[in-house]
Formats: sequence, C-alpha cells, structure tokens
Amino acid sequence: MTAEITALELRHERWARMFVATVRLPDGDTALRDIEDHGRAVAVLPYDGERRVALLVRQFRAPPFHVAGEASMLETPAGRLDESDPAACARREAMEEVGLCLRELEPVLVTWTMPALSTERAHLFLAPYRAADRVAAGGGLASEQEGIAVVEMALADLAAMADGGTLTELKLFALVQTLRLRRPELFAAP
Repeated sequence: MTAEITALELRHERWARMFVATVRLPDGDTALRDIEDHGRAVAVLPYDGERRVALLVRQFRAPPFHVAGEASMLETPAGRLDESDPAACARREAMEEVGLCLRELEPVLVTWTMPALSTERAHLFLAPYRAADRVAAGGGLASEQEGIAVVEMALADLAAMADGGTLTELKLFALVQTLRLRRPELFAAP
C-alpha cells in the first residue's frame, strides 16, 4: 500500500497557505500532517571571480528572530518563483535585491527546502558577474517592505564562515560550498 492524502483542510491563507492533511500511511494508519504551501523559489549566489567577492543580502526574518533573537540574516538574493522560468526569476531577484544584471547562470540543483513541512522547491544557481554589471542600488522593492541591506563579502570570508559553522542560512551554505568545489581557485590565497 502507498500513502494517500484523504483530506486537505485549508487553515490559513495570506503569503503562504497552511493546510492540515489527513494522510493514510503505507501501514494503513491515519495521521494528520501540516503543509505550508507557497510554491517554488529561487536563490542565486552572484560572485565576482576577478575580485573574489560575492553580493549578498542581509534582512530581518521574523522566525529566526522569534526563536533565536537573530535580528538579521545573511542570505543570497532569493524569492518566490512567480514566473514559469526559474532563470528569469533569479535574474529579476538579483536586480531587485542587489542591483545586478546577471547574464550567465550556473544551475546547481532543485531542492526541497523543508520537506517535513513545506511544498517549497528552490532552484539554486551560481552566477558570475563583473563590477560593471552592478547597475542599481538594490535593496528590494519598497512595496514588499523587505528592508534589504546589500553586502559585498570576500569569498575567503564566506569559506571561513562555512568552515566555522556561522553561515546559518542553508541555501547560502550549499551555494558557497558548491562554488568552492567547482571553482576552488577563487578561495585560494592570492
């Protein structure tokens, strides 16, 4: 026998929808499971290989603040996939959040970000850029009240943070480590 969702009750709808699912498990038992649904997403790590830096964002996130008192979090430019093309969305988010016009995107993977609760699947990209590609200030859309601060950080510092366990956002950690594997020369001492 396979698992089956026998009922789905919408409990909340705003930016995301929250459901309670009644699930018949493979052993025949029935259980309730919460499902947070807000769709697909993208995250992109823009890096300047010549200057050996990355452009990131720092912004307030209510859940980490509520649980751990972390007032802001270092992250990659990211967002909900509103269009059908993940690459177009990654380019849009990079422009809105860090003011970058990205040309080349290097797909990394499509991953479930929190499969025990969320329907979110994130398309992760690496994106090389040059200083001339920074054509705007970034900071996010005023209408979305994101309060984004743009942060340029040395790749070597990101690697040290990854090694020291202080990159607390998982998509950023995965993208930094992937870049280290694909382009180790960017992290070597000059």
